[in-house]
Amino acid sequence: MATTQETEKKGIAAKPAHHAAVAHAAHAAPASTAAHKAAASKGHRYTEAVGRRKTAIARVRIMPGTGKMTVNGKTPAQYFTLPRLVQDARSPLEQLKLTEYDVTVNVTGGGIHAQAGAVRLGLSRAIIAKSPDWKPRLRTMGFLTRDSRMVERKKYGLNKARRAPQWAKR
Repeated sequence: MATTQETEKKGIAAKPAHHAAVAHAAHAAPASTAAHKAAASKGHRYTEAVGRRKTAIARVRIMPGTGKMTVNGKTPAQYFTLPRLVQDARSPLEQLKLTEYDVTVNVTGGGIHAQAGAVRLGLSRAIIAKSPDWKPRLRTMGFLTRDSRMVERKKYGLNKARRAPQWAKR
């Protein structure tokens, strides 16, 4: 196999060994504000992050705007129906008093409680990707903790995940 120097001498463009990671990194959220400003000048108008809870997955995009939030094309009040869930989903913005971002969320899977938790985590991660100086405050509020609890699968020979069939002595 030819080295990269030999291929350059022959005039063949060598692909870096990490070309998939390089191509994929272009879609990742910038880690620092300097990187974000460079990305913004290249046409990236939003910052995206993913939040998960149980089986719910929320893809959150934040961009400069007026503070409008949509969840699957609806307002949070229309989508979540319970005021407590709307407050839970919007809590990172409300606690930090950020009104200069428009938020677009695409959420799938799980129930509405898990979806609200996934939106909260995704929104917190997107805020950190936009400005990392908010991370300590969001961490102390508990918004960056991934709740990984999921329903355990049912096992063969059992009625549920751990519930065994009733045992009869006679």
